[in-house]
Amino acid sequence: MQEAHSNKHPNDFDDEIDLRELFYVLLEGKWIIVSLTAFVSIIGVIYSLLLPNIYESKAMLAPVNSSSGISGALGSYSGLAGLAGISLPTGGDEGNSVKAIQKISSLSFFENHILVNIHLPDLMALKSWNSITNSLVFDDSIYDTNKKTWIRDYSYPQQQIPSAQESFQVFKSEHLLLSEDKKSGFITLSIKHQSPFIARQWVELVVNEINAFYRQKDKLESEKAVSYLNQQILMNSLSEIKEVLAQLLQEETKKLTLIEANDYYVFDYIDPPAVMEKKSEPNRALIWILSALFGGMLSAVLVFIRHYVAKQKAT
Repeated sequence: MQEAHSNKHPNDFDDEIDLRELFYVLLEGKWIIVSLTAFVSIIGVIYSLLLPNIYESKAMLAPVNSSSGISGALGSYSGLAGLAGISLPTGGDEGNSVKAIQKISSLSFFENHILVNIHLPDLMALKSWNSITNSLVFDDSIYDTNKKTWIRDYSYPQQQIPSAQESFQVFKSEHLLLSEDKKSGFITLSIKHQSPFIARQWVELVVNEINAFYRQKDKLESEKAVSYLNQQILMNSLSEIKEVLAQLLQEETKKLTLIEANDYYVFDYIDPPAVMEKKSEPNRALIWILSALFGGMLSAVLVFIRHYVAKQKAT
């Protein structure tokens, strides 16, 4: 038993990694490691320098519930109207901010409210931004600036002029950032672009359009409710029902007044967007560090493989 135990230890030592051997292998291949690491680092630096500067304009928004009190009042009066046999089509706006967050990220909102208000080449054909002249340079292989025509190569399902769906995918994946703080309810809306001026412009466009969309939607619903109530007043002869309907009409008229009076109907600014002076990306220092680490690990692996392949051939 003792002999079997003593025979076990040489194999165990043979299987263990000899740290001194690894150190000498790395030392012998130091010039390979240094050269390959330097080469990969240079590639990383060149790549980072070729990347355009991206600026991010942010706006912090707070939900606005301007007519929540009126909506509640209409709800209570609606119960009275129900007792009188009247079905009141109320247009309460509670939840507009919740729905608006999803609406901003939808294709229909982009197509009907964003796409029609921006210069499409700014989104789909941009090459660079000249900070000195504050001018945009477009990719000549995609868009002819002189003729103002699209000349890009495309294949189905793409079209010569980028479609709303294609443009939406680029806008949502590369430019739009939307997040909500569940505790405070505040929303952060960000737009990334090579031009800091366009980044701010698009943030303001999104906020203005989403406010206008729900203002118009609630206005139409309230106008229908007012028309409905006026019809019901003319159709009913009972004074009690007319009194209830008159109160409902008064509250709905108040709601219409608030809809017209509020500039920021769904979202108001806590912190408006700004033209940023400093870029948000790329992080060129981080790219260089990661490329150097990758080059170092790759070269070390190659040195070990080279050593053990030579060792296997020698045995």
